[in-house]
Amino acid sequence: MPILEISDLIGVWDPATGERTPIVKSDVVALLREAGDRRAARIVERMPACGEFLDPGAVDHLFLRVHTELQRLGEELHMVQRFAELLAPVLAAVRSHGPGPLRVVDIGCGLGYAIRAFAASAVLGEDVELIGVDFNPVLVAEATRLAEAERLKCRFLHGDAFALAEPATVYISNGVLHHFPVSALAGFFQAQNRPDTMAFVHYDIAATRLAPLGAWVFHRARMREPLGRHDGVASAKRAHADSVLLNATARLDGMDVFLFEPMRYANPFCASMRPVVGVRPELTGELHRALGRRARGLVRDVPTGPGR
Repeated sequence: MPILEISDLIGVWDPATGERTPIVKSDVVALLREAGDRRAARIVERMPACGEFLDPGAVDHLFLRVHTELQRLGEELHMVQRFAELLAPVLAAVRSHGPGPLRVVDIGCGLGYAIRAFAASAVLGEDVELIGVDFNPVLVAEATRLAEAERLKCRFLHGDAFALAEPATVYISNGVLHHFPVSALAGFFQAQNRPDTMAFVHYDIAATRLAPLGAWVFHRARMREPLGRHDGVASAKRAHADSVLLNATARLDGMDVFLFEPMRYANPFCASMRPVVGVRPELTGELHRALGRRARGLVRDVPTGPGR
């Protein structure tokens, strides 16, 4: 049976226009029951409705509450620091090949937590333009409001991960990959293989045998929203194996792709998030030099099989 996340079913927008698609509540409940997920069906059954459709205002408020909790989760997992530890060497490698405008675009940015943190600390350098894109216009509006309130130099836009309007020197994402089926992963990576793109860094849940249990414990302890608790565990169950992610990048022309510290080389009790890193071949040597001893964590091949 497919593993479904409630958040993927209750909020649908046109990728091009941002126009919301009305969601029939009973359709979502039926879909979740067909997938054998009675708990998720009960969560949706309790959600407010306007006639046969889910109440869009209630759904929007729910998304904001869940993503606020996800920001706290990201803070506890030190995701900004993890990104910065890789992005700083990546950008150093890019700069070594000549000056020029640099732009980091966060795909599926949610409330823009990472982009706002980079803007607040300037850890990536003052010469880096920071942009977040998300297909959910409610999250884009809230990220924009927060950045304006915090007087940060960054911006947020509605965008489609498979038809990116915003060029970038480096694309990044956090917890986005597992939302896509295996058949769509190659298209996601290919959308970033643009002439002006020099690298990408995409963090997602490490697909370990312990991941669902760890997600249950962590989300049970730290998340208040039932939807967040449910989807957090579902996300861990849907996480792609290391070999699947590398295979999805196999057809990328002109890009060297690595996993950074994949499962084979990491303590499974400590592994929670790990990134797929792609760089232009001319930058690979410089990236290794910029990473120093940590470059040993860049791995091109991983074993296949259960739990990988």
